[in-house]
Amino acid sequence: MISLSLRDMSATYAGIDVGASRTKVALLDSDRNLLGCAVKKSGVDFSATAAHCLRESLEMAGRREADIVYVVSTGYGRSNVACARETKTEIGCHARGCYLYFPKAITIIDIGGQDNKIIKLDAEGRRAGFKMNRKCAAGTGAFLEEMASRLDIALDDMDALASQSTDMVRLGSFCTVFSATEVLENIRNGKKVADIVKGVFFSVIQRVLEMDSLSENVVMTGGVVANNPYIVTMTEEQIGRKILVAQHPQLTGAIGAAIYAIEATSKF
Repeated sequence: MISLSLRDMSATYAGIDVGASRTKVALLDSDRNLLGCAVKKSGVDFSATAAHCLRESLEMAGRREADIVYVVSTGYGRSNVACARETKTEIGCHARGCYLYFPKAITIIDIGGQDNKIIKLDAEGRRAGFKMNRKCAAGTGAFLEEMASRLDIALDDMDALASQSTDMVRLGSFCTVFSATEVLENIRNGKKVADIVKGVFFSVIQRVLEMDSLSENVVMTGGVVANNPYIVTMTEEQIGRKILVAQHPQLTGAIGAAIYAIEATSKF
């Protein structure tokens, strides 16, 4: 185990989650406290985006690059992070990140930009089950972006609009292409935008809930959850119980990667 002397108190551990849509960086200290973070569109140069987010996180934390003891990367573009000492899967990192905040048996629902994951952990944090939606973009952040474009509204406005709905429009298809056609038809028929957006959210929730059964304790994470808290409220209504959400739901993968970085140093 590494013991920190007084001059080692700046020891910093970095987790870099390079997703297909967004890159997230989390910096932790040896006690697993979040020091700094950053989120940015991944773009086409994953390596440059990861480096940019790392610099931004260090600036927030008031730390230097020399303070970083170990870096672990995860996500779709994890192999593009030059400074990473090792890589880990998104599944393991989301599990570690969520279990840090909720150390008990949980079902994690991660709604990302390109895919959805359901990860089940036992009371000791060991993985007990896993399902992933890879068939299409339906039910993901990309689906919401497409629907926002069809409705000619800002993506950031969807959450507020959905919460204002009084007569939700149900979409008949999970398919992104067919759903887009339905959205246009509802616009032509004079349906309110807020009611259509709530229907879009409901479609996302239904797509996720059909993937697997849920345990008593459900944790929701991901950029979609971070930017659209009303989706959590709607999901609670569907499953009939309270849902747990970490303080930084979009960062759980990066936080989990940083926890792996801390654990890696204990082997030295």
